[in-house]
Amino acid sequence: MKRATLLYLGGTGLGGGLLFAAAFLLVGAVPGQARDFGQLGQTFPIAEADLLTTIEARLQRAQASGEMDRVNATFAKRVEAKVRRPAAVGGITAAEEPRTWDYDPTITLEREIRDHKGQLIAAAGQRINPLDFVSMRQSLVFVDGDDAAQVDWATKRYTELNAKIIFVSGSPIESMTSRKRRFFFDQEGRLTGKFGIRHTPAVVVQAGKLLHVSETVLKPGAKS
Repeated sequence: MKRATLLYLGGTGLGGGLLFAAAFLLVGAVPGQARDFGQLGQTFPIAEADLLTTIEARLQRAQASGEMDRVNATFAKRVEAKVRRPAAVGGITAAEEPRTWDYDPTITLEREIRDHKGQLIAAAGQRINPLDFVSMRQSLVFVDGDDAAQVDWATKRYTELNAKIIFVSGSPIESMTSRKRRFFFDQEGRLTGKFGIRHTPAVVVQAGKLLHVSETVLKPGAKS
């Protein structure tokens, strides 16, 4: 038989409790003494389904049943609808009072900029105005694409060479088809938010080292 020694360690610790430790020292075994106590309960093999195999099987079933084609068609329609008519920029309405202000595009660098040779181009904390290096040759004209009067006003007043007409609502693709010129869309209101535009039509033009922003009130029926 296997022989074991039970060690008892007495003493005090935090709270005055007793610490017990049992150490079983195997000093040998007598051949033929091992016993089979039998099976105490029902056992099951450990099996874990392969995740990739499961996904592949489901995709194959979806493909065979036509469900995959239906899902793809639905997704394609949603994407097309999103492209044709992006979500309107929230909080922007037609201008009821004229408003003008200047926007300073100067930025402060958060980290230094170096070229491919490691030479310093600009230091962290340095203030840079992009208009010191490039000019904005085209005005930015923001309009509500669902307001025919605003679109008419913009297309009559500005050509494709001197301005980009940017929708904050409506379908630029449908307008490009009907009006035969290019339109853009202010996705997620990033530009109007940057310039502080709250009403349309609004125009952004370069004025020296600043950008001049104006919101214009259109009179009923105005096109020019």
